[in-house]
Amino acid sequence: MVIEPAVGGNLVVLTRWGDVRVDSPAPAIVDSLYRMTLGPVALTNVDDLDRDDLRDVFTRLPGCVVRSLGLQETATPLLSAVPLAPGEVLELPEIDETVPVRLSRFAVVREDAGEMVVESPLSRHRIVLHRPLTTWVVGTLGRATTALDIAHAINVTLALTAEILGYLVATGMVVTGEMAGGRAVFAEDTDPDLRIWSPHDLLFHSRSRLGRHDDPAGAAFRNVPDLAPLPVVRPVPTGQRFPLYRPDLAARPDEMTLTQAVEQRHSVREFADDGPSTRQLGELLYRAARVRSQTEAVGAGGVRYPVSARPYPSAGSLYELDLYLTVDRCDGLPRGSYHYDPEGHALTLVNADTAHADELLDSAMVLMGARRRPPVLITMTARMGRLSWVYDGIAYATTLKHVGVLQQTLYLVATMLGLAPCAVATGDSETATTAFGLDWPAEVSVGEFVIGLPRTE
Repeated sequence: MVIEPAVGGNLVVLTRWGDVRVDSPAPAIVDSLYRMTLGPVALTNVDDLDRDDLRDVFTRLPGCVVRSLGLQETATPLLSAVPLAPGEVLELPEIDETVPVRLSRFAVVREDAGEMVVESPLSRHRIVLHRPLTTWVVGTLGRATTALDIAHAINVTLALTAEILGYLVATGMVVTGEMAGGRAVFAEDTDPDLRIWSPHDLLFHSRSRLGRHDDPAGAAFRNVPDLAPLPVVRPVPTGQRFPLYRPDLAARPDEMTLTQAVEQRHSVREFADDGPSTRQLGELLYRAARVRSQTEAVGAGGVRYPVSARPYPSAGSLYELDLYLTVDRCDGLPRGSYHYDPEGHALTLVNADTAHADELLDSAMVLMGARRRPPVLITMTARMGRLSWVYDGIAYATTLKHVGVLQQTLYLVATMLGLAPCAVATGDSETATTAFGLDWPAEVSVGEFVIGLPRTE
């Protein structure tokens, strides 16, 4: 919030969500607003302040006023409730000393800028815990308790404990319940709209979209001063190299149309005894994932960085995904795991360990509901620095979207080539990290896809 003088003794308050004009404010109101731009203000220290007038101004600034709880003898507040969305006005409830309270199962406690914060995807506020006393209160809320029990446990007055809980309850970090059958019952545990979400999924959703947080999001180029952009293509690992077939992309009279590929696309979970040939894999990867060209992009402030063009779309042409193929049976390739070089269009053997291949292939077989190991498993990994160097807050969510569009591209090309494709729901990150020699978390596995030949009955 920034205050600027306007014509005729008026003020303009500049906020994240627009400008608010305050007409002819009293000097005490002006003094209060200016002080608030610098940090927490004890309104009792402002002379001649009309609380009703100030409350009227606050109602015109929803989502801009940080409310803090403090003690008279200390300069630093105990905690602050920071609004994260426009239109948010904090209403503090009265806390009954005997009512069950508990930390919401969606609440997250973490460090931020040297202080403890409590956040929740269900809340449009963030609680900042400025002093240890408030962290002690939060530390007691891992299971159902009461304000009275907390006050006794940490040796704090009941009145102060209730005030701290009031902020936590008002912002949704702490939930209140009721006693039933001798135990505490909380509505969020049975709410059908909340039960469909795991805490991790809902937090990830809320942080990868705008509206419920105030973190940077989008092409911020925050890491430009300290980090160089990663190269367009991952350095080719050492190992035996297998160049792949490069098809002629000129249209063939008998080639399936896009409409036919879309309509005939389906997942296949049982495959022929034989696997695809290296020629078929080469054509699949060439049509779906190769590097067509490289160039240089120009971002905010004239920042230059390398990008590429490939058959599937990628935000900012950054293309953070790499492909590793674990081969069970493929004419022309020994059994093992390979890295795909999209620029040189070749495979490099990175792991010939049978046990690692068995583990990856068996996992895919179980997750697909198949009865036999798939011929070829494609594991997608993400070099997250390619995206996070440009994008703040949305890098991983964007990667998952890229996994989807690459899977669809593989589906359509595989269908056109007469192969049997199937996307796999998930995979084991630890096994992939070990098998492929990944530098976790700089490069992480994010998606799986299986290729085989259709069975002929």
